Amino acid sequence: MKEILVAFDFSKNALHTLEYALMYANQMGTGIHLVWVDNTSTPDQMMNIEQTLRIETKKYFDDIVAKYQPKLKQGKIQIHLRKGKVYSEIEMLAKQINADIIFAGTHGVSGYERFWIGSNAYRIVTSAPCPVITLRADYTFRNDIKRILVPIDSSAESRQKLPFTAALAEAFQAEIHLILLYNSSLSVIRNRMKSSADEALKCLKEKNIQTFIKEVETEKIAQRILDYSTELDADLISIMTEQSNTAGNMFLGPYAQQLVNNSLIPVLSIQTIPG
Repeated sequence: MKEILVAFDFSKNALHTLEYALMYANQMGTGIHLVWVDNTSTPDQMMNIEQTLRIETKKYFDDIVAKYQPKLKQGKIQIHLRKGKVYSEIEMLAKQINADIIFAGTHGVSGYERFWIGSNAYRIVTSAPCPVITLRADYTFRNDIKRILVPIDSSAESRQKLPFTAALAEAFQAEIHLILLYNSSLSVIRNRMKSSADEALKCLKEKNIQTFIKEVETEKIAQRILDYSTELDADLISIMTEQSNTAGNMFLGPYAQQLVNNSLIPVLSIQTIPG
């Protein structure tokens, strides 16, 4: 991992997200890019960001860099000021710097979204060209990742999250907990899911990652994942997004959005690679 991008909007949640991203940066030996997007509508767009905005925010960013740069073991904290739609600008910047991962705060569905991070978190997740970790402002994190929860469905896309998730597990020496959620009585779907889990288990064991499997019968997919993450005392949930809607693909659309909006712990969303 070489480039970490943090969505920043001057809120307390943004500072909380930056502190969380620092843990990853120090574990991966990388720097951090902070991006602030002016999403107001003004006729003098370029003037606004090149003059007024830079003058008003320079001291604030200088203070942030002065406070957090010493906490970064390697690399630098770099600041980016953009103008436009938040999720679009973050997507473009992520491509420009070849970001490996984006961090964005979310206030949850009941939060008062005075700042733009909470209202744009899911749009960032679905438009980003790389994995995204979202976390709530009220999440108290340990300075480590010990247990990662990975839901498994029957799709080929579901297995695409394994390499990135495994890399995080290796870096933090974390356990991976696979959960199979059966919501169909069709044997062909259930067997496909079990096969996916067995393949994932084999792959992870080859990397010497301690892995566990739990099988659950449930009709409430997202809620069962959230409940089990609490039971497990997990530090991270890893899901896929942007999958096609078939009987075997459960972690897309409303399911992914429910997890991003309602999870009490951070959610790692990994986009499907077309192929």
